[in-house]
Amino acid sequence: MADMKHENVLNRLKTAEGHLRGIQRMVEEDAYCIDIIRQIQAVQSALNKVSSILLENHLNTCLITAVRGEDPQERERVLREIVDVYEAMSKV
Repeated sequence: MADMKHENVLNRLKTAEGHLRGIQRMVEEDAYCIDIIRQIQAVQSALNKVSSILLENHLNTCLITAVRGEDPQERERVLREIVDVYEAMSKV
């Protein structure tokens, strides 16, 4: 993964981690439920963005390498991974 994307992913994860700690505090302090839900949505959004960045990187590196490669089993494996990830995301 390119350094800029790697740094971007790490920063987003650290931000999500900070929000998650904030949510824990809010629950401990019995904050207003809607405020907690909004913070949860912010964390989910941040994690979705991280997933998108990682998936884009995977498609542009690992998938392309496998598709251009000579091993048909590797192509099938990588394509199956993409389908599995998509199906898992659809269940959420």
